[in-house]
Amino acid sequence: MKELNSCKTAMSTAIENKYFSVAHLYKDEKAMEMHIHDCYEVYFSISGGKQFLIDNKMYDIAPGDLFLINQYDSHYLTQIDKELHERIVIMIDPEFIKSISSKETNLDACFQDRSSDFSHKISLTPEQQGRFLYFINKILTSNGFGHDLLEKATFTELFVMINGIVNEKQNHTEVEKPAMYNEQVDAILSYLNNNIQEPISIGDLAKQFYISESYICRIFKSATGTTINKYMTARRISIAKSLLAEGIGVSEVCEKCGFSDYSNFLKAFTKSVGISPKKYSQYCNK
Repeated sequence: MKELNSCKTAMSTAIENKYFSVAHLYKDEKAMEMHIHDCYEVYFSISGGKQFLIDNKMYDIAPGDLFLINQYDSHYLTQIDKELHERIVIMIDPEFIKSISSKETNLDACFQDRSSDFSHKISLTPEQQGRFLYFINKILTSNGFGHDLLEKATFTELFVMINGIVNEKQNHTEVEKPAMYNEQVDAILSYLNNNIQEPISIGDLAKQFYISESYICRIFKSATGTTINKYMTARRISIAKSLLAEGIGVSEVCEKCGFSDYSNFLKAFTKSVGISPKKYSQYCNK
């Protein structure tokens, strides 16, 4: 398998080929806004030094941290700077990983468990990091006769390991808790997510927390790396994708996600996802 050097290219390659792709990244591309994509993402940090905002949770990123992001998780890499930031990203078409699962072993379970106490982040031990990098190297260096089967077999073995680590952490240890940088921002994130189906303005938030509009915008951007409006739009699109995939009607989804009117919903969804809500629903429920 060819090693890619762009997260966006890895994403499009996985979706177009209905397979998976691997990118080894050293420098930051132009930072993407808070976003959602239709593939699963495994993000393995080699150098650390950044922060992740995923849905309403913020995480420090240290060397050896692994993040599991599904197609409904809105996310944003914060603390963008010019320092070297080495990481490995695996993009996976959800249908591919389901196709290689069995009745006894559901390999996409690590992406689908979204219980209230779960964490997107797993801190791998040095031994686990070594195994992860061994599998990645084996995938990227497979060539010649049978290389496709070796890629798929190694990918399968990798995800058996990842799901095993997730299960062990859930059953025997405390789940890694997201970092809390600012109590006010944490309260704002909780309020936004608890009231996401309601129209919420910056003015409404300022009144709710008894602080000025300029101050609430400033502390939110400082802590999360994105604006309140961009965050709310991404979360609403994330929730809309999940509801549409469940077969809920487009008009009802629009109301449940807090968009002011259908026109705004259609425009925001199509810009973010690439197709209209109706087409996305038809694709998910065909």
